[in-house]
Amino acid sequence: MASKVVICGVGLIGGSFALALKKSALALRQEVRFVGMGRTRAPLEQALQLGVIDEIETDWATALAGADLVLLGMPVGQMPAVMRALVPHLEPWTIVTDGGSTKSDVVAAARSAFGDRIGQFVPGHPIAGAEKSGVAAAKADLYRDKRVVLTPLSENAPGDVAAVRAVWELCGANVSQLAPDEHDRVFAAVSHLPHLLAFALVHDLASRANADQLFGFAAGGFRDFTRIASSHPEMWRDICLANRIALLAELDAYLAELLRARVLLASADSAGLEAMFATARARRDAWLDSLAPSIGE
Repeated sequence: MASKVVICGVGLIGGSFALALKKSALALRQEVRFVGMGRTRAPLEQALQLGVIDEIETDWATALAGADLVLLGMPVGQMPAVMRALVPHLEPWTIVTDGGSTKSDVVAAARSAFGDRIGQFVPGHPIAGAEKSGVAAAKADLYRDKRVVLTPLSENAPGDVAAVRAVWELCGANVSQLAPDEHDRVFAAVSHLPHLLAFALVHDLASRANADQLFGFAAGGFRDFTRIASSHPEMWRDICLANRIALLAELDAYLAELLRARVLLASADSAGLEAMFATARARRDAWLDSLAPSIGE
């Protein structure tokens, strides 16, 4: 357990990380100090009032003095500037990790900012978000039984990777490893595309002349399908742009699938539609049965 942890971006991800580690530290009877950094003061003040962090710092030199671990919890588009700002003040032993939903772009930014100190950055991605954002939504059990993916670099010391793994396990997470580019291809399909589709559907209906009528009759199915359209717009803008190559490939594949569905519908092919629906249901049910417990969005 680290004795000083710096959280830059004390929102849902960073705040829940702090709360989970605070709970573990209490159980282990260890003292850990949590320092918050961020773009604006108000969320940090709220985090302090809620007991998520123990103090606020406004400059990296002070924040990083004696720090064992840094978590970058801001949207991926903000990470390059933050990395450049923190590296000059980094202690030789401090490990930096992140919670970004894309990895190839984050690793490229880290290589540029860290230079020959790149070994101190261990990339990660907790698969445990929610449609609500901000520190008020943070909770100590957000990561319990959820998956965290680490994408270690060749320069990372095995002990540093093990330390980051251990910290996430203290949060209750199940930790896996992927290469950064493989990570981005996988999550373009199972996370980034679903978010893009949910945002697009709600935007389409909201733009129609009878939007109020449509939303007035929307019920459980629409709520379930579009739940993730309540996610943080800035964060998902950055994710989609950062992973746009892989996401475009997935979007093209989905458009082809929609075209196949349109052909079946236009030709009133009842057997074809039922076969498509049955295959999809069987695969989804098998996936749900395999989750023990379920994985977050």
